[in-house]
Amino acid sequence: AIDWTQVVPADKPCYVFGNPPFSGARVMTPAQKTDMRQVVGKTAGVGNLDYVTAWYWKAAALLQGNARRVAFVSTNSLAQGEQPALLWEPLYNAYPLKMDFAYRTFKWSNAARGRAAVHCVIIGFSNKTEVSKKTIYNSAGQAIQAKNINPYLTDAPDVFIKSRSRPLCAAPQMSIGNQPIDGGNYLFSEDEKAVFIAKEPRAAPWFRPWIGSVEFIQGQRRYCLWLGDCSAEELSRLPEARKRVEAVRRYRLASRREGTRKIATTPRRFQVENMPSGPYILIPRVSSENRRYIPMGFVNPEILASDSVHIIPEATVYHFGVLASSVHLAWIDAVCGRLEMSYRYSKDIVYNNFPWPETSEKQQGAIAAAAEKILVAREKFPESSLADLYDPLSMPEELRKSHKTLDQLVLKAYGLTREDSPPDRIVARLMRLYQQLTRENRLFLLH
Repeated sequence: AIDWTQVVPADKPCYVFGNPPFSGARVMTPAQKTDMRQVVGKTAGVGNLDYVTAWYWKAAALLQGNARRVAFVSTNSLAQGEQPALLWEPLYNAYPLKMDFAYRTFKWSNAARGRAAVHCVIIGFSNKTEVSKKTIYNSAGQAIQAKNINPYLTDAPDVFIKSRSRPLCAAPQMSIGNQPIDGGNYLFSEDEKAVFIAKEPRAAPWFRPWIGSVEFIQGQRRYCLWLGDCSAEELSRLPEARKRVEAVRRYRLASRREGTRKIATTPRRFQVENMPSGPYILIPRVSSENRRYIPMGFVNPEILASDSVHIIPEATVYHFGVLASSVHLAWIDAVCGRLEMSYRYSKDIVYNNFPWPETSEKQQGAIAAAAEKILVAREKFPESSLADLYDPLSMPEELRKSHKTLDQLVLKAYGLTREDSPPDRIVARLMRLYQQLTRENRLFLLH
């Protein structure tokens, strides 16, 4: 690693800016990983930091005691998911830094052949005392004056949202769906299922509807041959099903992962099984950022959810109402990870850290009633997929109005008004509430 003080004059003000390499934590070369260890040291989570963060550490050290300012073009991962806490909390603990300006996510491409467009942010920072005027540039390029720019590039308190295994508030537990690890042997399209049953009619009762993000949003149908509850006697009468079980056993035995080879001894079972006994809320792990709401909803227990979705088995219509609101979407937009620009919803960062409102029974009842109207409005369009219903250009007016009614009720539950509906104001409120709740939890644990 180069000593930057040998390049930058130690006794003169200066600007440091650039476009460091964007290599992600999972694709760094051995040499880059060595660079990271030399620069960042043993900071917790260094193995999950992108390569560009090394430049932030070097620049932070260079700033101390000098009238200097820094700005870097970076991947937008630095302002979302787990990266903000991993980068900025130790930096702020080590150095008196503050962000001066920030450009939120924008798409950047170049003319080089074969180079895909990347989604970037620009972050400018300096010593705490250097700049009083702070500016955030939103996705439309508009300048927003801010009192503070936090690690999520929002005018809100400096919070560091870390992975959490249980909900911050009194909310039902979320988990992933089922993870077969079957090499595709248990999963069928509608046509494939029909062919299989024509060949082996006795297998029909062992098929269950199978739903992942794509099936849920696009209205596609898939099926799973679930033999976990099939007795040995019954399976002996299903030669075609037995072939599938044997194929799964061999697939798992051929894996490089020891854990996968171990579950080859129980080839009829999934690696992860999560089959609620009652209706559950389903939230896709990945969905388009172009929708005003993330499609989510209740699913009947006979339908098996895949591991491409999150499920909440103990949730009520009230919980659905809060999660389906613009308030929750503002939180998602601010803190979740992304797949390019699509939302990548997570349990440990997004859901478990979400600050739920304190509500009376009357408020919960009103939110639940409004949420029920959304579900009823959807049912009036049985031929339309959720992708159709939540397309901004084709969303039915009745569904749109139902969501607006719900949004107003949830805003009110957080002490916000119609004038507070812009996402930036919602996020600022949620982050202040998050800060308060985490502080109270720490005090509770201390006592």
